[in-house]
Order: sequence, then C-alpha cells, then structure tokens
Amino acid sequence: MVKHIGIVAVSPEGAALCYRQIFRHASRVLPQEEHPKLSLHNEPLELYLKAIREQDWHDVGDRLRRSAKILADAGADFCFTPDNAIQHGVHLAETGSPIPWLSMIDLVAEALDRDGRKVAGLIGAELVTGGSTYQTCLGLRGIQVLAPHAEQAAMLDRIIFQELVFGQIRPESQRAVLATIERLADRGCDSVILATSEAPLLVTAENSPLPIYDAADLLAAGAVRRAMEE
Repeated sequence: MVKHIGIVAVSPEGAALCYRQIFRHASRVLPQEEHPKLSLHNEPLELYLKAIREQDWHDVGDRLRRSAKILADAGADFCFTPDNAIQHGVHLAETGSPIPWLSMIDLVAEALDRDGRKVAGLIGAELVTGGSTYQTCLGLRGIQVLAPHAEQAAMLDRIIFQELVFGQIRPESQRAVLATIERLADRGCDSVILATSEAPLLVTAENSPLPIYDAADLLAAGAVRRAMEE
C-alpha cells in the first residue's frame, strides 16, 4: 500500500507548488488509482517569520512538530517541509515527532553527488545563502557551495519575501535572479541549487544559465519514492 504523505507548509506558494510536484512525479511511476494520499497543515507564515527574525528556533521547531502531530492524526505515515528557511528547525521538530521526517538537504546532497557536481551556486533567502543550511552537508561530500555576493543576496531576499511568497511574478525580478545565476556561473559554479520553494515561479531548466537542482522538486520526488517503499 502506498504511504500517506504529510506536508508541513510554511510558505503557501511554496507548499502549493510542492503539492503539484508530488502528483506529477507520482503520475510517472504509479497508476492513478494508486496515487498517494496527501495531507497538508500550516500555521501562519508570519508567525514563522517572526520566530526567525527573533532567532527563536525552538518556537520554529515547536510549530513544525505541532503540524506533524496534526498530520499524524490525519493518517500521514511521514512528513516534510519544502521550506528552506526553516530547515534548522526540522532537527528540533524531529524530537518528539509522532512520524518520521524526510530530509530535503540530504536529497539535494545526494543528487549533486550522484551527478558529480563540484561547485554549486545557491539561490535563496539570506538566511539560507549566508548560513550553513547546505554548506555543511555538501561540504562533507566534497562539494563547494558558493553564495551570491552581499548585494545580490539582499536583492534575492527582497524578491522572495516581498514578491514570491505572495505569488507575485515580475519580469524585472526574473531577469535579476537569472543574472545572479549567470554571475555564479562566471565564478566557476557547475550547477545551482534553487533553495527557495518559490524559485520555480522564476527559474526553470529552460531559462537557467546553469543546471538546476530544485530542492523542493527533489523533495517531492523523494517523498513519492518513500511512499512507495514497503
């Protein structure tokens, strides 16, 4: 029997995109009548953002764990969050969680390692590009991670939190993000990690100057594989 998947939503747009990606991946490997059950729970985005601004990761972990418990009550066998900015809170949420969590960071690292990538650029919020969300895990696999320069990182942060989380897509913002990826390529990157769940609104395999590793899409594919396991 295909397992029941739980999504712990943070950004509404990012969670909605991931929901669609799960069923697109399922349609490639499963008959329609065997598509996985999927439940989603969220708490208000602003409460997460407030906790992050205050560096209150225990509050982030508590909120994630609360969603996991609600999803477990709904029948989910495991859960995950496609939101990159709160990944540090996942480790806290795992303690006392009634169901296991699927790690997005591990799935991204495995994909890059499998393809032999050596220098990966990073597109995401400042918290992600300037922190250790990906850097530590990939570094242990011998993969260097390059973040955008400070001015570009601030621009990406503004686009994500003032536009993309609200579903706003501006051509000038798309051009700016793609230009940032071009600069990462100029600095020697052989790939780019889309480390914000809303990134597919602007960046695709067709328009990106570098091969993309969409963290949320890799997570969606990983969730389908997990759901199919005996």
